[in-house]
Amino acid sequence: MRQALDGTGLDLIFRKARTYNGFKPTALAESLLREVYDLAKWGPTSANSSPARFLFIVSAEAKAKLAPAMSAGNRAKTIAAPLNVVIGYDTRFYEHLHELYPRDPTARSWFEGKPDLETTALRNSALQGAYLMLAARSLGLDCGPMSGFDAEMVNGAFWPDGRIKTNFMCNIGVGEEARVYERSPRLNFEQACEVV
Repeated sequence: MRQALDGTGLDLIFRKARTYNGFKPTALAESLLREVYDLAKWGPTSANSSPARFLFIVSAEAKAKLAPAMSAGNRAKTIAAPLNVVIGYDTRFYEHLHELYPRDPTARSWFEGKPDLETTALRNSALQGAYLMLAARSLGLDCGPMSGFDAEMVNGAFWPDGRIKTNFMCNIGVGEEARVYERSPRLNFEQACEVV
């Protein structure tokens, strides 16, 4: 087995990490956003398809475009967060497989025109969004993933040609401890798992 993370690393990414509903007004440098992505991109996807597309929203103009699409309960905290990430998926991700999966030149045909194409893109972009959150946490940032938005409005505002579609959202920054709810329980192993 490879060397495992120590307890501090596990706490940072999982055990003590929380979903934040508010963030300090600390701007995040583009170099940090690049560092987050450069970690997240190594997470596995089907045939290394990497269908996720990440829209990093930091400007007041972009936040103004995003605001109407957010539900009433999510709008204020989203606009106040230093970074909003729209995790989307490219419906023509297969166009990059010659580069991403060079071991098989027929890989494009596995996806192009197939009825489960968007399911594959949605599933793998969700994985990549989770990798992005883990990467952000590993670099000391806090995350607030959410639904609660009108995906068609987001698509229309940022990806109107229809090629890229919205999956979910995540606010990222330096979390405000006062804006964290009491920790909710999780299912135990016996409730969630089966060994056969």
